[in-house]
Amino acid sequence: MKPIHVLKKVVVVAAFIPAAMLAWKFYQVFYGDDPNALTANPGDYITDQTGTWALAFLFFSLTITPLRRFTGWNELIKLRKPLGLTSFFYATLHMLTWVAFINLFTISYMVEDVIKRRFITVGMATWLILFALALTSSTFAIRKMGRRWQTLHRFVYAAAILSVVHFWWLVKQDITEPRRWAFALVGLLGVRVWWAYQKRHGRA
Repeated sequence: MKPIHVLKKVVVVAAFIPAAMLAWKFYQVFYGDDPNALTANPGDYITDQTGTWALAFLFFSLTITPLRRFTGWNELIKLRKPLGLTSFFYATLHMLTWVAFINLFTISYMVEDVIKRRFITVGMATWLILFALALTSSTFAIRKMGRRWQTLHRFVYAAAILSVVHFWWLVKQDITEPRRWAFALVGLLGVRVWWAYQKRHGRA
């Protein structure tokens, strides 16, 4: 088995460890002996956990291209899709937690949240972008869309920017953690801007 195939399997297994840990804590709350496994505020805890992992896997997917170019190991590109889909998976859990725990499945509350709270508006926009990217991630979609597929999937950069803005506006006061994500994003996008500049300069 090729190293990339082994690495891909490891990535897929590791991607669901956070979800498995959350499931175990659910079990502990309802069937185990630790009613506070999800803390005193389960809604906030699950929201924080799923949001963090959605952001992390989105950034992991964005590191693939720099790693591929720096190492020359082109097969690393095969990791980008599972990492991106994992980000969408946790983003969906993040959104469903907001639906179930924060708004109690009440549509009017959700609509009001999206309209009045700007970090919710940005978060929903981010999820919609990730949804579109996940929906068109198949080989069939790539063939059918042609060049439009690449154009659409460049919106991953918009999703990354919006996800950091969502986090930044959410915390309001202590911006230490979202600021770290912002610095990481500047690095990931900055290296791409540099490559684009070098490419254009070379052509000139």
